[in-house]
Amino acid sequence: MTSFTVIYDACVLYPAPLRDFLMRLALTDLYRAKWTDAIHDEWTRNVLADREDIKPEQLQRTRQLMDSNVRDALVTGYEFLIPTLSLPDKDDRHVLAAAIWIQASHIVTFNLKDFPKEELAKYYVEAVHPDDFIADLYDIDAEKVLQAAATHRRSLKNPEKTVEEYIDTLLKQGLPQTANLLRGMTYAI
Repeated sequence: MTSFTVIYDACVLYPAPLRDFLMRLALTDLYRAKWTDAIHDEWTRNVLADREDIKPEQLQRTRQLMDSNVRDALVTGYEFLIPTLSLPDKDDRHVLAAAIWIQASHIVTFNLKDFPKEELAKYYVEAVHPDDFIADLYDIDAEKVLQAAATHRRSLKNPEKTVEEYIDTLLKQGLPQTANLLRGMTYAI
């Protein structure tokens, strides 16, 4: 198992297709994925605000599955650091505090501007876009990323997706590099 650890920001857990792919990637042991109850609360609150068709119980089950299937993913004990941190949006301090507490090297987020490089560098943490993160993982071990994508695609039942539909879904999630990498390897997914 690797010592490379990342924190998932709530914004990468909100869209189900991206969350599911990131969970499949977390199971590859290429890195250790982490999050907090506060991060869970944020993404589930936003899903419930936007999707009246989803019930809180469904998201609670998703949270439980995430916590039980990704080894030691739930971070606790970091809260005392929150008031000591400075970020453009004070509501993001809990993410950085958790990253510092567990010595994560990266925060995987779409909101790069909310995590300034200069501030994160003080704690040896870097914010990375999920597309760059996945492309980096592909560079580390393409086979494991392709296996995760194939497993993820095959798990989709309602509706099932062809390889092209699956890649288009990832593109719609804001992952153009990932989509291009997978387009070159459609036979593997």
